[in-house]
Amino acid sequence: MGYNEKELQEAYDHYKTEAEVQLNPDYNARQTIIGDNPEDTKDHNYGNNDVIGPDARHGTHVAGIIGADRNNDLGMKGVADNVKILVVRAVPDGDERDKDVANAIRYAVDNGAQIINMSFGKAYSPQKEAVDEAVKYAESKNVLLVHAAGNESQNTDVEPNFPNRKLKSGTEPNNWIEVGALSWEPNKVANFSNYGKKGVDLFSPGVALYSTVPGSKYEELDGTSMAAPVVAGVAALVKSYFPKITAAQLRQLLIESTVKFPEQQVNQPGGEGQVAFGELSNSGGEVNAYNAVKLALEWEKAGKIK
Repeated sequence: MGYNEKELQEAYDHYKTEAEVQLNPDYNARQTIIGDNPEDTKDHNYGNNDVIGPDARHGTHVAGIIGADRNNDLGMKGVADNVKILVVRAVPDGDERDKDVANAIRYAVDNGAQIINMSFGKAYSPQKEAVDEAVKYAESKNVLLVHAAGNESQNTDVEPNFPNRKLKSGTEPNNWIEVGALSWEPNKVANFSNYGKKGVDLFSPGVALYSTVPGSKYEELDGTSMAAPVVAGVAALVKSYFPKITAAQLRQLLIESTVKFPEQQVNQPGGEGQVAFGELSNSGGEVNAYNAVKLALEWEKAGKIK
């Protein structure tokens, strides 16, 4: 079997990078590229304006679900019409560090974000206090946090997914909403979706969502990463018409306005058999934009939204 010069060079480059970076315990990418100490959570003076990174497919897809142009007759329509996207990249590729999550939340809040979509998660959080403080900071600034529940088919009441709203102090903020993924298939719930009677608030579509990707293209992707921006988009839609609604009210409204079918039997994510849909989240419901706007109008008429 013969190899041409291009193939040999590609193989050489691949294994050279693997040896020097991926398999090198002394390689410190943070120090080499960014110049910060990842263990110092008080350090905020680092990073750059490269939001594309090694791959912008995931983030571009998420952004399109929230706010792709609804009037250009191209591809698909985002959930919200009157919305601006502030792009903050918390991780280049892979599990994000707590320090970066905390600083990303603070940066978004300080730069005017009113709703923060967080389509990422992990199974551990060694610096959770820093993230908790950032979550509380967002709460103090009246900013809603929308988080994807994760794709491990796990009960997050038993197997935690981070970041989450369960602060180490034992309290929970009122500006956090956790989102599981639904499927268009008859079993309703996406087989990969995490769930939790206490930890997940509601579900939204997360299978085969068609949205934007780099290069002026469109693709179908699956994940709670796709379900969360549907909810963030509905939140932005409501906020655009009712700008005085608080983050806590917005969270409550999104949950109360869900289409509820708690007794419906759905497939158990990741397992065999069925379970009542109401056992998979605390609302037993699916996000619904029409209901959310309708309820907001009722609240405004009643003087609940000042």
